[in-house]
Amino acid sequence: MAAKKETEKVKQETKITGKTKKAVETVVTCKDRLCPKHGDKKLKMRGRTFQGEVIKVLPGRLTIQFERMLKLAKYERYEKRKTKVHARLPDCMKDDVAVGDLIEIAETRPISKMIRFVVSKVVRKNVVRGAKE
Repeated sequence: MAAKKETEKVKQETKITGKTKKAVETVVTCKDRLCPKHGDKKLKMRGRTFQGEVIKVLPGRLTIQFERMLKLAKYERYEKRKTKVHARLPDCMKDDVAVGDLIEIAETRPISKMIRFVVSKVVRKNVVRGAKE
């Protein structure tokens, strides 16, 4: 195969038309060379993974924030701290991610000065703080 694959089947949905079920294939084209799923320089996801809320979306990257617990030995208590992390946003996922979504990121090699993570999947859409689920 000399030609590169530009498309990949992502998911299959079933569409009911009358009495018959028909499988509809959703095809996504991704020409991002740093995409961990479709790129020609496949980024190897290794190391740590985090889940956090998207607080800012920029072209090619996003910022997520998540809380962690830190132990204070002197007071024998824990405190909450927030961490912000920048992550690479592949072209094939840019329409699926918005501010407020809960996503998962995975560690990869350093891509730029600030980016050392890449978005691996969207866990839940549009998290609203203080709302009951």
